Amino acid sequence: MSHFSILPTVLRDPDLVEACLESMGFQPRRDGVVHGFGHEAKPVDVELPLARGLSLGWCRQPDGSLAMVGDVQRLSRCHDVEALLTRLTRAYAARDALRRAQRELSDAVITLGA
Repeated sequence: MSHFSILPTVLRDPDLVEACLESMGFQPRRDGVVHGFGHEAKPVDVELPLARGLSLGWCRQPDGSLAMVGDVQRLSRCHDVEALLTRLTRAYAARDALRRAQRELSDAVITLGA
């Protein structure tokens, strides 16, 4: 039987998570619900619908970080979750660094290429 995994991440900004997922070719949803085995459901700040009716999500934790929520056991059967999370984390770090640089170097022109 599968169940939800709630895994801590270094991600903190749902807007940035959404932008990164979109840049990766996904169509994330804000304020979604991740469904698990049976009637399990968990509200999330950002939901990433995947194939076969499965999805991943990210929800705010008390410390301000976003935890990843999903039925990782079921997801791993048809998706390379580790590769997806690696890509997302790298994209997030790059965008976050550029955003911080833009704030600190207000006269600079900073862009993010493909």
